[in-house]
Amino acid sequence: MADTPGLLLLFSVLISLCRGQFSPDWPSLDSRPLPAWYDEAKVGVFMHWGPYSVPGVASEWFWLQWNRRDPANPGDMEIVKYMEDFYPPDFKYQQFGSQFSAEFFNATFWAELVAASGAKYFVFTSKHHDGFNNWPSKRNFGWNSQDIGPKRDVVGELAEAFRAENKVVFGLYHSLFEWYHPLYLQDKANNYTTKYFVEEKMGPELMELVTKYQPAVLWSDGDWEADPEFWDSLKFLSWLYSESPVKDKIVTNDRWGRGVLCKHGDFFTCSDRYNPGVLQNHKWENAMTIDKESWGFRRNMKLSDILTMEELITELAVTVSCGGNLLMNVGPNKDGIIDTIFEERLRQMGDWLGVNGEAIYGSKPWTHQNDSLNGDVWFTSKLSPSDGQVVYAILLAWPESGKLELGSPRPGQDTKVTLLGLAGTDLKWTDPAGQVTLAVDLPELGGVGLNWGWVFKMVKLENGGNSIWK
Repeated sequence: MADTPGLLLLFSVLISLCRGQFSPDWPSLDSRPLPAWYDEAKVGVFMHWGPYSVPGVASEWFWLQWNRRDPANPGDMEIVKYMEDFYPPDFKYQQFGSQFSAEFFNATFWAELVAASGAKYFVFTSKHHDGFNNWPSKRNFGWNSQDIGPKRDVVGELAEAFRAENKVVFGLYHSLFEWYHPLYLQDKANNYTTKYFVEEKMGPELMELVTKYQPAVLWSDGDWEADPEFWDSLKFLSWLYSESPVKDKIVTNDRWGRGVLCKHGDFFTCSDRYNPGVLQNHKWENAMTIDKESWGFRRNMKLSDILTMEELITELAVTVSCGGNLLMNVGPNKDGIIDTIFEERLRQMGDWLGVNGEAIYGSKPWTHQNDSLNGDVWFTSKLSPSDGQVVYAILLAWPESGKLELGSPRPGQDTKVTLLGLAGTDLKWTDPAGQVTLAVDLPELGGVGLNWGWVFKMVKLENGGNSIWK
């Protein structure tokens, strides 16, 4: 007997696709094709900025940790001691709002720097869990960047600057919940059987954000305390994909309510700093921090807390080889300045991508992600109009032997191997017997001109064809 409910569901999904409409249920929403630009982009920059940047201690969770005061949590106690040492006992977190000066904030410079990093999209915190809006929301009075602190529409200035630069796609982060909003706390006390916060604050505000600023990425967060039904996530996503002004280009993540993470969304994040190291069967993103300890700015960070370029290139290589995008976070300070160590890392990444970007942008995972013999080599692939199927080997550590030995690529008679950044030179190679299938004679490292992460381009391999993610 035919599975009538299953056929009806399939029929409903097909009708939705044909009409460009997506109904408020996961089968329909999950059937939406991922906009191609996002997978091709591969690299983005994330920025967390708000009143928590004023104290610049511990993390962007400053307010909650200060109130929680968990003796077992070092971050909590660091904040408690800091406030006891430097602020009067009656000081309130909200007073940081007026000190959030943004006096050196220059949206054009931010847009130019992100473009220089080689990133193809940008995500900015429109509102974090403290409820402070970086735009003059109609649902937020006195706790937004227009009313206090910067006295500016920060989101609006950034949207205008990035679109004027026209090199990087503009996106926004938005927290669904707010730690201490009275309506949210009332709904929470009612075990989420009421929706005062969603109906009167969060829902209208989120639609306002999308309609007014039209981001191409909507990075949701702050969802885990309640089910998607409480947040009206399905209804909102149906509108976003079917009727909103960004319905054809928008991408969203997987943080839309308890039980959704790593199951539904245009791309999965699964956890902060998610990097599984193996191929995934759904598009995913590694949202990570260049400061290992925090997403927000920390005045007391040390050089050892900052990822080195070797570590950053490793994150990129592993992520892209396994089908993910890399979203690198930096936190500006309260004045709107991006610390020089962050600026240096972003510009260094841009320099690296300027040489090696063809192995990253628009690439697909190869049949092998990590080489079977050399753990310091990760692969990507691409179909080139001039070279046919190309496989790129990203080498993370230069062999002292002067020879690159691989076990996954199988060369043929016409195979060519070149090093990106070393123009006009075909490298000599052999195919020894045994586990080593390809041995490449390396040039002198001093003449290569690259300090981290070297990319070898291999064309006309016998196994160059991609059996996955076609």
